[in-house]
Amino acid sequence: MPVVIVENDTSQWEDQTGAVYHFPKRYQKWLAQGTEVIYYKGRIRDKAFASARLSNAPHYFAKARVSKIYPDKKSTKGDLYALIDSYIPFEHPIHTKVDGDYLETIAPPRIRPKNYWRAAVRPISRSDYDAILSHATLLPPPVDETAEPNGEGDPFMFKSANEGSKSTYFGTRYERRKDLRVKAIAIHGLECKACGFDFERAYGEHAKGFIHVHHVVPISDFGGEKAVNPETDLVTLCANCHAMVHRKRDLTLSIDELKAMLRVRWVSAQ
Repeated sequence: MPVVIVENDTSQWEDQTGAVYHFPKRYQKWLAQGTEVIYYKGRIRDKAFASARLSNAPHYFAKARVSKIYPDKKSTKGDLYALIDSYIPFEHPIHTKVDGDYLETIAPPRIRPKNYWRAAVRPISRSDYDAILSHATLLPPPVDETAEPNGEGDPFMFKSANEGSKSTYFGTRYERRKDLRVKAIAIHGLECKACGFDFERAYGEHAKGFIHVHHVVPISDFGGEKAVNPETDLVTLCANCHAMVHRKRDLTLSIDELKAMLRVRWVSAQ
């Protein structure tokens, strides 16, 4: 069954449009691998966000598909992350009403119309899904965002689901995809998988969300573009452990090798 997912301009949830949707467990029955979704924004509440929206009125703005569901490891309430694939934005906003009729069917006694729009995840019929899309002009899938290798946040920040395409930048620079970084963090969390270090726990709010994301196989070894699975091909590491993994240019340590080094040091210190 298709669903409508709500994305607010400001939220406590760690949503990343077209990459990750963060949601409470009460919606788990409607969000599963393969679920087709339509993105929706409610009425604007802060005009500062007007330039980032297609309309100030409630509207649908994109379609996508859920690729996989993962638990939020930081949550004590069973919250989850949906990884999003096949994201395609609409050229124009699709408003909730066309010729005076809602595109979503709100049939009593299901729920009162006023409350219906408060749900962050709304299951819809296939006919409603098709009706919404019949009014949409689909844009080409967005080009992945890029940033300078030493940009804000993470000097190893990626940019490239096929990664490794080459671009000339005083030599060879390998492109990294930002959405894969977001997905890797949703899957693996923000603790270093080698030593357990957590930046926010150590430095407070200033470091919230900071971590390095490491390619198990270095991008420079790809030999061209390669599909990257954020669950198996990526791992989160603190800055120190990430630096040690790449300490020698001709030898990239595995996470197990790095853990073994740490264990030896810990035992010898006892």
